Amino acid sequence: MYAVVKAISCDEFDLRTFTPDDPSCFYLNIRLRIGLAETSGADDFELCVCTPEWLRQTVTEPRWGRHLLIVREYSLASIEKYIQSYVAECDGDDWKTIATKLSRMVAWEFEDYQS
Repeated sequence: MYAVVKAISCDEFDLRTFTPDDPSCFYLNIRLRIGLAETSGADDFELCVCTPEWLRQTVTEPRWGRHLLIVREYSLASIEKYIQSYVAECDGDDWKTIATKLSRMVAWEFEDYQS
């Protein structure tokens, strides 16, 4: 089994038309819909995307950096390609195994959920 990206979006902007004021200094949260290739369903994952310059200007004290993708400048095509490449590497015998691998880099809506 393997996962695929079914949708990439942002709650604050339409990513297809969004352009940051400064492509080398920006931050945004993106939502990923990722599911098994052979099904129509998907789970939500979130990822923060920013540049080193944004970090330099914004972070003044030590911070944790989990679920963070750092890019040199804004390029939706490059960001999507990088995400899709990572997701394509996450395979397993079941969805939980795959989602656990994915959640190393992107925040999974069911991470730490106990039934």
